[in-house]
Amino acid sequence: MSERLAIAAGRIFDGDAWHEDAALLIADGLVEGIVARRDIPAGLKVTEAGAMLVPGFIDLQVNGGGGLMLNDKPDVDTLDIICKAQMPFGTTAVLPTLITDTPEITRSTIAAGVEAARRKMPGFLGLHLEGPHLSLARKGAHDPQLIRPMDADDEAALIAARPSMPVLLTTIAPESVKAGQVKALADAGIVVSLGHTDTSYRTARAYGEAGASMATHLFNAMSQIGNREPGLAGAAVEISTFSAGLIADGIHVDPATMKIALKAKNGPARIFLVTDAMATIGTDLTSFQLNGRTIKRENGRLTLEDGTLAGADLDMISAVRFMHVAIGYELGEAIRMASLYPAESVKQEHRLGRLATGYAANAVQLTDALDVSGTWIDGKKVFSA
Repeated sequence: MSERLAIAAGRIFDGDAWHEDAALLIADGLVEGIVARRDIPAGLKVTEAGAMLVPGFIDLQVNGGGGLMLNDKPDVDTLDIICKAQMPFGTTAVLPTLITDTPEITRSTIAAGVEAARRKMPGFLGLHLEGPHLSLARKGAHDPQLIRPMDADDEAALIAARPSMPVLLTTIAPESVKAGQVKALADAGIVVSLGHTDTSYRTARAYGEAGASMATHLFNAMSQIGNREPGLAGAAVEISTFSAGLIADGIHVDPATMKIALKAKNGPARIFLVTDAMATIGTDLTSFQLNGRTIKRENGRLTLEDGTLAGADLDMISAVRFMHVAIGYELGEAIRMASLYPAESVKQEHRLGRLATGYAANAVQLTDALDVSGTWIDGKKVFSA
């Protein structure tokens, strides 16, 4: 006998349209459908969700949370802490992200990810390995001593791990990874993102043809748009097959630059929201360590001692709110940037990013002020304000 329930709200956004005074029907962790409140089947348990119910947010770049960085302790417990730290902010699917580190730390992270997937850890979507195969010229906060070219063993390890988790994403730079390696990774089902690179537009296009499909944190740690050289930033916006993550905090990218990119970008690939969150999320930490270096938290910024930005002091509902309030995006489109578009970017749009029949019952309760009042994963409430 299936486990059924209904979640009722003033408005429900299914990923495409709004439904007024409606209820989400759930059976065995999957969406059955959306009905008018008056049509809720008799005898069904009903939970009230308040003003709004929307698809659960998906964050493809989360370096830490709950006081821990994935680099600190790359094991299953840390992955669980990071995933849970995002839930109060509406994130229901996470790619815990390893910042450039040693081969040993990278191997431990992959092993932990395989185990987390085996356990079907709530909120765990897979891994994002940001480096170590990057460019020294655009290293950002990555430790230059740990950046290195991809070798055959690195490539083989990624390909071997891919079948064991829903999503495996890696950020690479053409300076450290050959186009043939990108093709092998993409052919194996790994999402390849270009980032931390000074590459040219022409090279970015060639790597897109080899299988790269994404750009990491648009406009940050990449070659910029110039009058004679569009760089990776130009490629990410102009090439239709590239999606791109955007840190929408008003610090990493100027709002005017965001608007220009959003107006210029055409599908099918889209610009989606990421937090690039660090250990601070869900805590009152004022500093933490990354590869033995101190990261300071001050005035909404996370920086190294020299002022270099090091991730973001951002959560997903704040990014959605920024897009809606500061940028002026329609609320449904701002929500799609945090749910459907990231799902599409990692080929999970068949089961995530919408509240539609057969999709995972991952949902967020929002107040009229766009604060999270509850978070649901697979039909189970994992956070309540």
